[in-house]
Amino acid sequence: MTAMRPFTPAIFSPSALELFLVAICFLPVSFSVSTAQADSDRGVWRQAAPAPTKRTEVSAAAVHGKIYVVGGFEEPGLSNVMNMSITPVVQEYDPATDKWTDKAPMPAGLHHVGIGAVDGKLYVIGGYKQSGLSVWQPVATVYAYDPAADSWTERTPMPTARGALAVAVHEGKLYAIGGYDRTVNSAAVEVYDPAHDSWTSRAMLPTARDHLAASAAGGKIYAVGGRIKGDYRKNLSVTEVYDPGRDHWTRGAELPTARSGITAAETGGRIYVFGGEGGDGTFRENEAYNPSQDTWQTMAAMPGGRHGLGSAVVDGRIYVIDGGPVPGGSFSNANEVFSPPRSGGGH
Repeated sequence: MTAMRPFTPAIFSPSALELFLVAICFLPVSFSVSTAQADSDRGVWRQAAPAPTKRTEVSAAAVHGKIYVVGGFEEPGLSNVMNMSITPVVQEYDPATDKWTDKAPMPAGLHHVGIGAVDGKLYVIGGYKQSGLSVWQPVATVYAYDPAADSWTERTPMPTARGALAVAVHEGKLYAIGGYDRTVNSAAVEVYDPAHDSWTSRAMLPTARDHLAASAAGGKIYAVGGRIKGDYRKNLSVTEVYDPGRDHWTRGAELPTARSGITAAETGGRIYVFGGEGGDGTFRENEAYNPSQDTWQTMAAMPGGRHGLGSAVVDGRIYVIDGGPVPGGSFSNANEVFSPPRSGGGH
């Protein structure tokens, strides 16, 4: 039998031991750095000054570095019982000062409107208004807001009355897409030209739906998510791509999380889709679409789930404002700011 060789501490020379201890000490640091890097690749959130009024079913857009939040429902109270809490309120947020200012209200109280900005003016399209004891009367109105004059004018109405539609801006025109007239879903795609105060009908949306989001990127328009006949238990993950030059729709990669009551914003060539509601609650999801590769990426989740919220981009940051924290009639004045990763996110 071969004799067992005695243990000799010399095999751990001082230099080897030091290297071993150094490696052990740095393991947690390396892990935390990797984790932080992974988090930053998904973007980061911070809180900004909350809006003065708690609302839901609002819309928002930016003009000249300031954000305008319009319409929706306020929390019910004695002051708004006659208009069933539908509000014409317009509030301006200045990211440079983190301050809010009340502005001239819309000519009418509306909710679930479409919104877009062209040449320094804000356009509010469609939505629902109060009619008797109903808050769901679809409208075709177009109101233009001039921030410099703090005043509103009424423009030519769109051909099809509808609410819960989406609006995207492309080459100085506003594309009003989809929606619901409270009887049937609309597949209408109607384009408003502010310079001529005129409307043109284009190729219809392949999947008629409401509570969807739309955004332009890379010369095309993307219609994302939504629901059927206002039922958030019938959420969709559909992404459809419109080519204005060809007046033609194609199918894009599915939104990873089927949802509606969402908001979307484009920055850095990517479209970010936030929030929404479903049968099991509201969504915190923040998913980014890369049009050039037709892929989606999961980004840093919202601090809290919300639906009926608005969003707007200033200096590459996305401000996600108001909306309900639980499905249906709920309200918040949240103002949460998402900073995408500098690379725009992987993929």
